[in-house]
Amino acid sequence: MYMFLGNFSLLEIGYVTTTVPQMLANFLSTSKSISFVSCFAQFYFFFSFGYDEGFYLCIMAFDRCLAICRPLHYPRIMTRQLCTGLVIFGWSCGFIIFLTPVVLISQLPFCGPNIINHFVCDPVPLMMLSCSEDSTTQLVYSTLNHIFMIGTFLFILCSYALVILAILRMPSETGKRKAFSTCASHLTVVTLFYGSVMVMYVSPGSGHPVKVQKIITLFYSVITPFCNPLIYSLRNKEMKDALRKVFRTSQGLHKL
Repeated sequence: MYMFLGNFSLLEIGYVTTTVPQMLANFLSTSKSISFVSCFAQFYFFFSFGYDEGFYLCIMAFDRCLAICRPLHYPRIMTRQLCTGLVIFGWSCGFIIFLTPVVLISQLPFCGPNIINHFVCDPVPLMMLSCSEDSTTQLVYSTLNHIFMIGTFLFILCSYALVILAILRMPSETGKRKAFSTCASHLTVVTLFYGSVMVMYVSPGSGHPVKVQKIITLFYSVITPFCNPLIYSLRNKEMKDALRKVFRTSQGLHKL
């Protein structure tokens, strides 16, 4: 579990690094410009890391399902070779899959004024800048999003359905609480990630207002990665003790 969490954390660092530095630079700059190559590089890496996050959430759900449903078989099934294969699979899939939409969108004709009404190089505003409407590109992009989001989400749902059935069959109340506690952090992260991304990208043709697009993008690109370390860390006893000390100190200062 912790090996997958470590890789998930590295993914989140890459995910945030592709957008936040440029966004902060734009806040401080008056020009707010980005080159064509840099824009599509940001587009490619941001969404590749995003796809990889979805795959890693699936891998972590599979890992929890094995650990809870097949605890005695877990060491035999989750071997070092399988772990390594899952790690490579989680890192590589997004970068391979998202090559196709990036290449297709980059080949669209852009006549100007080339002003992106967004703080990141998002595919929907980019396709809106094109001189011609390419239905093939839109179909490929939309189909990939549908397959990825619905497929990975259903996989996680099925994994946790098996987990819940296994927990309900446990005779011990302590065992049930421990099992639910193990899954709570992951379920919270899944809800935050899929809740915002599905609204935005499963049906890009539904025509969300620009302000709504920006708010949703800000939520899943900045707020969710910011919350994820806190969500996972709150299960750690030392982290809980440190937070209690901080709150006690701040309350003591206010009283003084």
